[in-house]
Amino acid sequence: MTNGKVKGLARLLGGAALALVIGGAAGAADLTSIAILTPEQGTDYGWNQQGIEGAKAAGAAAGVEVIVAENLGYGDVRPTLQELAEDGAGLLIAHASGYNTAAPEVGAQYDVPVAVVDTPQSLKEGAVADYTASGHQGAYLAGVLAAKMTRTGTVGIVVSGEPPSWNAQSTAFAEGVKATQPDTVIRYAVIGPAAYSDAAGGKRVTESLIAAGADIIFGQGNGSSFGMLQAVETTKATDGGKVLFIDVIGDKTPIDKGFLLSSVLWNLEPVYAGMIADVKAGIYGTHNYDINLKDGSVDLLKTANIPDDVWTEVQAVRQDIIDGKIAVTPKYDAASVHALVTGN
Repeated sequence: MTNGKVKGLARLLGGAALALVIGGAAGAADLTSIAILTPEQGTDYGWNQQGIEGAKAAGAAAGVEVIVAENLGYGDVRPTLQELAEDGAGLLIAHASGYNTAAPEVGAQYDVPVAVVDTPQSLKEGAVADYTASGHQGAYLAGVLAAKMTRTGTVGIVVSGEPPSWNAQSTAFAEGVKATQPDTVIRYAVIGPAAYSDAAGGKRVTESLIAAGADIIFGQGNGSSFGMLQAVETTKATDGGKVLFIDVIGDKTPIDKGFLLSSVLWNLEPVYAGMIADVKAGIYGTHNYDINLKDGSVDLLKTANIPDDVWTEVQAVRQDIIDGKIAVTPKYDAASVHALVTGN
């Protein structure tokens, strides 16, 4: 049966019938294609780019086609999800927390397994799994680094919202700072409730934290991170020196003008590889997915702005985390973040 006939039959009979016609997307070993949906372009050196590149790498290794639907925004993506399901995608990766309602609904309609973020409680055997990937272990190291590198004794955290993954990293960063230099002041600011692509807001809020004394900014924000970086590049610290930026997820070294201190790097390829393997094995939806220092899916970026002796000290802490000597427990709620930074 041709793809055109399958699509036509799907529109006549609905998603459940389509699943039977194409052999059931969740039907394990015959998985031939997956799809990833992202809210922004895959050129942000961050969440969207790492997601797309990770999916492509995992797909290539498994011999599975990867369909990319990018720059979809943060609104209703049901039409795109439905189209991808009708085209035969055997796994739908909904790479934005705003897709968490639509993706499982469309997945159930077409009997296609879906992956969501920020909702680990949505786990459903054969249907839904979560990958609230949290780089909290790497963020703790970033906090250690910031505490060792600050000149003013004040560091800042700027976030584009308060989703679970950002909260876990913000908390771990603050814990790393306090464990290293307890008297360090931590300034915390939220651009907006879902200001992931608000570069202008990122610049404005970052400038306010620099004015409040921060000479190192830990920024989490997809597209808004470009505004954060611009603020760091154009605004002096209160001591007249350079402000440095710690990014998350990706590596902005190709566009850095000398202000990038580090980044909490995420490698999502192992996550997606695990999903593909589980779909093929017929065990998808039996567990959620995460990233960590031990398997290299989380790491801290080394740049020329980090002195060798400081890097050596940070790497010693990294090994202590891997060995279990230092426990970094993720705290996904915003209240935990606020409790750590209140009073600074």
